[in-house]
Amino acid sequence: MEVLASRVLLRPTDLDRSRAFYRDTLKLPIFREFATPDGVGTVFFIGGGYLEVAGHADTPPAEGLQLWLQVRDIAATRRELEDVRVLREPEREPWGLIEMWIADPDGVRICVVEIPDDHPMRRRD
Repeated sequence: MEVLASRVLLRPTDLDRSRAFYRDTLKLPIFREFATPDGVGTVFFIGGGYLEVAGHADTPPAEGLQLWLQVRDIAATRRELEDVRVLREPEREPWGLIEMWIADPDGVRICVVEIPDDHPMRRRD
């Protein structure tokens, strides 16, 4: 299978609230917006992929759904997200990544990650 593009589809319980969270709180750049029967859907650019927030669900997304967002500076990002529900403050993990866990309005867990300069993911050996 050759994948040309990808996106995560998120169907929130409150479309406007979730769009505002990803747009205004996380400040994710908008790739495109489109009309749906439930309101305006938005596709956000998230690094090498996309997050589409559109439609409506009667219940929050599946508990196992998680997003992984890499940032350049987790300390600066933490300061920017002072009004976000933080599940766990930034912490260096045994595998070397610095991770902070937050949640969106429906409780979707979001791992915000910084890859330190000395981490194998950065080395070009």
